[in-house]
Amino acid sequence: MVVGAGPRTLREVSVTSPVESTRPAVRPVDRLAVVKGHGTHNDFVLIDDRAGRLELDAALVARLADRRGGVGGDGVIRLVASALLPQGRDLQAGDPAARWFMDYRNADGSTAQMCGNGVRVLAAFCERLGLWDGQGELALGTRAGVRRVRRVAAADGSSDPWYAVGMGPVTLPGGAAAVAEGGDLQVRVAGLDVPRPGLSVDVGNPHAVVALSDEETLARVELVRAPVVRPTPADGVNVELVVPLGEDLVDGEVVGRVRMRVHERGVGETASCGTGACAVAAAVRSWAGPQAPTTWLVHVPGGTVQVRLAPDGTAELAGPAVLVADAQVDLGALG
Repeated sequence: MVVGAGPRTLREVSVTSPVESTRPAVRPVDRLAVVKGHGTHNDFVLIDDRAGRLELDAALVARLADRRGGVGGDGVIRLVASALLPQGRDLQAGDPAARWFMDYRNADGSTAQMCGNGVRVLAAFCERLGLWDGQGELALGTRAGVRRVRRVAAADGSSDPWYAVGMGPVTLPGGAAAVAEGGDLQVRVAGLDVPRPGLSVDVGNPHAVVALSDEETLARVELVRAPVVRPTPADGVNVELVVPLGEDLVDGEVVGRVRMRVHERGVGETASCGTGACAVAAAVRSWAGPQAPTTWLVHVPGGTVQVRLAPDGTAELAGPAVLVADAQVDLGALG
């Protein structure tokens, strides 16, 4: 598939060594090979830039992610050698297995620390590129630290494999007092008559989780506009609306179920959010108390993911990752 035609170019940087800090001459690139993928319909434009030859600015990222004038996606993920980025080198120094780095950008071109669906899709991309054989763990550097991915059986009974990623610590910045009060934020959402309490959750990126009483209320809220959060987080915040659906007994384990919608900062409403699913599981469990399940099935508009909350405060996210198309983008025609 070729998208567009025209003269605009992207600079390609000549790099002779993965540890060089200087990047000499650039040469124009007028076509860019990309892959389109998604995790529960949270979709991404994937770029194989292992040699670190491409300079992606915010404007180009936004054009690639544009759903009418570009390829379309909730974000853009550049795969690059960790050794080529200062943060990647620091991570690899502590974890030599983290050879590859997920340079993730939101659809508006802004950088993001982490994306739970995106890191699973990137793992599937690495598998296609022959960088991982699907056995054992794949270590990937991210702005939120090293994340490890492994293949697992699908929790929804499908025959296609799922990918599980260790998401690192999930913390509640407001602590026990915020949980007892129902939240430490006030969140105004279009379609709700009054502001609702929101609980701050950190999953390497910031979240505000708002509990709703029923699925009808969840369905009628409007998330085209960003919810207004007070106090206003300095770097923005993802807002999740969640309805608890009860518990089931699955293979002898009590599993909680919730339904979620999300507005992602820099993107808008998306069909799924992996870090948001972890934030929702942690928030609902904290509200329910210590006897609540540690495993949660999170139903999002794009499908279902599973979150496991460990005693050490970390979370594991599992769900599908699908690569759907290869494209050659004519950079001159991007809107």
